[in-house]
Amino acid sequence: MNALFVMPGLAARNLLRHRRRSAMALAAVAFGVVALILTGGFVRDVFVQLGEAIIRSQTGHIQVSRSGFAERGARAPEQFLIEATSDLRERVEQRGDVEAVMARLGFSGLLNNGRTDMAIVGEGIEPGREAKLGSYLRITAGRQLTDADEFGILVGQGLATAMRLAPGAQVTLLANTADGAMNTLDVEVVGVFQSFSKDFDARAVRVPLAAAQRLLDMSGYHLLVVHLADTASSETSTAALRGALDPARYDVRPWYEISDFYAKTVDLYDRQFGVLRLVVLLLVLLAVANSVNIAVAERTGEFGTMMALGNRRSEIASLIVAEGALIGLIGGALGVVAGMLLAQLISAIGIPMPPPPNSDLGYMARIRVVPAEVALALGVAMVAALTASVLPALRISRLKIVDALRQNA
Repeated sequence: MNALFVMPGLAARNLLRHRRRSAMALAAVAFGVVALILTGGFVRDVFVQLGEAIIRSQTGHIQVSRSGFAERGARAPEQFLIEATSDLRERVEQRGDVEAVMARLGFSGLLNNGRTDMAIVGEGIEPGREAKLGSYLRITAGRQLTDADEFGILVGQGLATAMRLAPGAQVTLLANTADGAMNTLDVEVVGVFQSFSKDFDARAVRVPLAAAQRLLDMSGYHLLVVHLADTASSETSTAALRGALDPARYDVRPWYEISDFYAKTVDLYDRQFGVLRLVVLLLVLLAVANSVNIAVAERTGEFGTMMALGNRRSEIASLIVAEGALIGLIGGALGVVAGMLLAQLISAIGIPMPPPPNSDLGYMARIRVVPAEVALALGVAMVAALTASVLPALRISRLKIVDALRQNA
């Protein structure tokens, strides 16, 4: 029977015979596992915090629109209105995982402060419903919009700085109506907001939905934004809504498909983390290979004696592989324990992070203990340790008994 299964005690005793060398190999494996757990947990935290920032300052969890709005809505937004009399909101709100549903009406135009005009991208929103969702929208001056602000406006910080706007300032919105006429609306700045995106803040404004409808001479809205109780259910909730709504009439898109910035950031970090995994794999492989090769060289005579006494070559090879597997398993287990403890300690303290690219807001990073990342780190350690043991095991199994016995002289 394979020695990997029948001689685990012998493999463990062989490791204890050379404790210093075994300890160095175990330390290398444990260090690699800790590095993967901490780095993977950090990257996962970046994904979670970036996702929540996007959801709670811009997109919501899910957006429902008329079919084709995402592709052609910028050219002819009036053709993709959801009528105010539609029962769509009630149908979406019936789902148990939905916390809130809010309508948005998008528009573009100019903002005039009496001295200059600037191009803006605006949204008509329902302030009361948006207040809970927009928890990542930081008010840097003034206050949030409320349902009582019939002609109030929120402006992005970059736009407010460029136009020298402050709460209480009177400004004029200019936009084209559905029939092509120019319309204006006098509004008062009630607050200045800052999101995670500098580009968004440089041109974004928000007004009450009724004010946007009056400016555009429209009665409907473009989007229903869905706020879920749990971000983790975004995928299943999106699939359920797509099944419940007619795809010929409505598009249902989750936040991670809407945000191109998020998708590119995830792809970038995944590539970088993949390189790190490869480096750790090579590090562990070299450390274990060094330990196993030295042990095999020192014990060649011992292996020759075992073969002379009747042990099969496959049993000798399996014993060497078993020792490598034990190094990977024990070192990996130590690394998992140390990595999880360090992750909890670091998360309790927090890691102050500078603002990411295209942002003015820093954040407090943490290390998330993700079971999949922990299992992957342990798997990398085991694969590296086993791979490092295979070549020495094959080499010793092919050695002639006479040549091996000479090492005892």
